[in-house]
Amino acid sequence: MTAGTIKFKVPVEQMRWRLDPAALPFETTNDLEPLMEIIGQKRGVEAFRFGMGIKREGYNVFVTGTAGSGRLATVKKLLEEMARENGKAPDDLCYVSNFKDPEAPILLRFSAGAGSEFKKDVHEIVENLKKQIPQLFESQDYLLRKKEVMEEYEKKGKNFFKELDKKVREEGFGLVDVQIGQLQRPDVVPLVDGKPVSLEQLEEMAEKGRFPRAELEELQKKQARLKEDINQITFEIRDLQKEIQENIEKMDRLNFAQVAEDVVSPLKVKYASDKIGAFLSAMIADMTDNMKIFMPQQQAIPGLPFMMPQGDLFQPYQVNLLVDNSEIGHSPVIVESYPTYRNLFGSIERVVDRTGVWKTDFSKIRTGSLIKANGGYLVLNLLDILVEPGVWPALKRALKTKRMEIQTYDPFYLFTAAGLKPEPIEMDIKVVVIADDHLYHLLLLYDEDVKKIFKVRADFDAVMDRTDETVNQFSRFIKMKVDEDNLNPFDRTAVAALTEHAVRMAGRQEKISTSFPTVTDLIREAHFIATQEKENVVRDRHIDRAIDARIYRSSKIEEHIQEMINRGSLMIDVAGLKVGQVNGLAVYSLGDYAFGKPSRITATTSMGRAGIINIEREADLSGKTHNKGVLILGGYLREKYAQNMPLTMSASIAFEQSYSGVDGDSASSTEIYALLSSLAGIPLRQDIAVTGSVNQKGEIQPIGGVNEKIEGFYDCCRQIGLTGSQGVMIPESNVRDLMLRKDVVEEIRKGKFHLYAVKTIDQGIEILSGKTAGEKGPDGIYPVETVNYLVDRNLHRLAEGLKKYGRSSEDATEAKEEK
Repeated sequence: MTAGTIKFKVPVEQMRWRLDPAALPFETTNDLEPLMEIIGQKRGVEAFRFGMGIKREGYNVFVTGTAGSGRLATVKKLLEEMARENGKAPDDLCYVSNFKDPEAPILLRFSAGAGSEFKKDVHEIVENLKKQIPQLFESQDYLLRKKEVMEEYEKKGKNFFKELDKKVREEGFGLVDVQIGQLQRPDVVPLVDGKPVSLEQLEEMAEKGRFPRAELEELQKKQARLKEDINQITFEIRDLQKEIQENIEKMDRLNFAQVAEDVVSPLKVKYASDKIGAFLSAMIADMTDNMKIFMPQQQAIPGLPFMMPQGDLFQPYQVNLLVDNSEIGHSPVIVESYPTYRNLFGSIERVVDRTGVWKTDFSKIRTGSLIKANGGYLVLNLLDILVEPGVWPALKRALKTKRMEIQTYDPFYLFTAAGLKPEPIEMDIKVVVIADDHLYHLLLLYDEDVKKIFKVRADFDAVMDRTDETVNQFSRFIKMKVDEDNLNPFDRTAVAALTEHAVRMAGRQEKISTSFPTVTDLIREAHFIATQEKENVVRDRHIDRAIDARIYRSSKIEEHIQEMINRGSLMIDVAGLKVGQVNGLAVYSLGDYAFGKPSRITATTSMGRAGIINIEREADLSGKTHNKGVLILGGYLREKYAQNMPLTMSASIAFEQSYSGVDGDSASSTEIYALLSSLAGIPLRQDIAVTGSVNQKGEIQPIGGVNEKIEGFYDCCRQIGLTGSQGVMIPESNVRDLMLRKDVVEEIRKGKFHLYAVKTIDQGIEILSGKTAGEKGPDGIYPVETVNYLVDRNLHRLAEGLKKYGRSSEDATEAKEEK
């Protein structure tokens, strides 16, 4: 190792931030108070409280941030605190029958808990009337009054027939009953010698001369007049029957209404509301019109046609308790994890009766989460509500109008029967929608209503600042989870190890990850490992084992790639020198696990005018960011070497054995090193892997996944065999992002592996080539035998060669034309 490379080595103490367990002011988490406040989300929490606090239209809240940052848990905790502070449960909601317009059910509101009482009271009214009404119509008093009315009717009827019989006999006729079908009606026949004889018999006798013809004709005239009298009397009797029936029904209605009013009156006093009183009065009136349903139903008579049952005759007098808030003492907080249209907005069910007809009524109205959360808070996931048909438009409509009309979402409405139109529900609700940043911005761009109904965005961060206070809060968070899940206490070494891992998850030494669901999983898994070892306290080794076990469960592909490198299927050199070849580093992300592995990058140069050819792009394997990085290479070369001559060359760059897409610019510095090596003819070290992006000025820029890349090359070298000279070169601006594994730091401490940090391409090429990069002098020329001198010289040679070749080609063309 040269003296020049030593100055670029990263100090071991900067490779991993370490939390000294002795600095923690406790022995185990038993000495701590559990965390009660929310940590790491000051901006998001303040915005959330702001949106929830403004009681104005449109101040609903979008909660955005990275998945796994504890958004849902934080939102639930905040809303539960706000709901308890409110201290008042919203009204109960009931639908009842509209007796004037059954297709428009009436909505009744009650204070929390009163709705269920009202439903019970109405049910008791109906049950009491079922018992009292039959007793009323079977009472001696009622039967006596009805008997008096009937006797009066019978007396009048007898008088009618008595006078009729007298008149008929005076005319020489008798009154008889004639059977017509199942009915009987009075008729008159002549009396001959005191005996009734029909006119047909008298006509026969007159034809035979046994009865005078003149007397017969006179009898016929008298019979016609008497029949008219009989018909008149029959009509009068029918009117009398009708009058009597109406009087009896009127008496029955008055008796029923009096009993029903006596039963219902206490409810009108108990529920002092005009709307409720109007419903109870309408219910009594409808019951009075249909009081026969309270009478004992007649049993079917054998032999008569079967009568189909009519269903529940008392159904109109039920109460559909839509929302019952009797068991909550504050505003409701509802998290709808399955927001279908039915679950969110409710529905109106339909049933097929025995005749095959679709029917529905107010009792089939069902509520949804939006209505249950009315007067409180509803939490939804944006992706869930966007994929459900009809949900997003209906939600916007309810929030804009502040009214909710329950209907069944039915895209095949042409094939369904007409439904109900319930009275709309006035909405007073705060809706919280959780989404990732990308989906939120897309919706904001394409849906103009978002700004109107979601006026506040609470953006949750994936990391928080690492301070003594946040470390203490993180320790108390562990205590909280230990208490919640009844786990073994964590000692200070376990807390320190878990805190260090949270810093690594954040990707920056000065930050701590707020991915508390992942941290909680590690807490539980470390507890499980400790119990397997029959330990009563969780220690740092249990944390390490939990992390290692998690990696092992997901590292199958990583191991398979390493196996291919070990047997030479993937060609990676970790020792020696090569011209135009450098080991780049790539990160493979599997969703729940990411790891780094080296990738061979090669460059070839020649005379020509093609410039830099990106082979990945030509093969349609290059992403936009990688394409930009390759274009920057040309800018760097022109800035550095083409100030006094044209940049004329053909160069190709390739990721060897890469057969899938390549994106990102973290290998752009690696590609420059390969190009410079090819142009200068200088071999580069294969025992050093390189990462870092570059700008046109040759400055090395930071990249992501620095820890995974370093560890990936270290694991590769360890498998093949550590030589003591191997290492990784990273951008200097990434040093504060280092949080390397403990075993990697230890090997670097022993000098078996190395880590370099550079700011510029010149610094990097010196480490890889062992030669000085060289600074351009006042005369515009680089020092002899420096890397830049050799590159510049070769570019001049290529330019002169191309120029000479061009002249020779022109001369040859002219000579050919002369011939």
